[in-house]
Amino acid sequence: MDSFSLDPRLAADTLPVGDLALCSILLMDDARFPWLVLVPRRPGLAEITDLSNADAELMMRELRIATRVMLALAKPDKVNIGALGNLVPQLHVHVVGRFLSDPAWPGPVWGRGTRQSYPAHAAAALADRAAALFAAD
Repeated sequence: MDSFSLDPRLAADTLPVGDLALCSILLMDDARFPWLVLVPRRPGLAEITDLSNADAELMMRELRIATRVMLALAKPDKVNIGALGNLVPQLHVHVVGRFLSDPAWPGPVWGRGTRQSYPAHAAAALADRAAALFAAD
């Protein structure tokens, strides 16, 4: 059986936050938007329909937790959730905090402008804060 490994592009674009029962939680390294990525730790998944029924239910619970964390973490006007997979085929789901004032509002964040990495100290602090919020949920 294949073992799970994170797609190299996701690894390059994100910072680890921690793990839930099914998903690894990642913080997108883009200071323009508060942005989490959930990746089910199952090999060979590309579509939501590739999840077993039990894992699909668990994924929905974890997305609800991630949404609550995003609301507490960034206090956005809206939380967007999406699974695109156009550039990275490995199943992963984005949980993005959106603000009426953000540079992509009201359109999608994908392909909008140039990513602005967090300063190292800010990325670590935000990932730690997110991890604490996940642990408290």
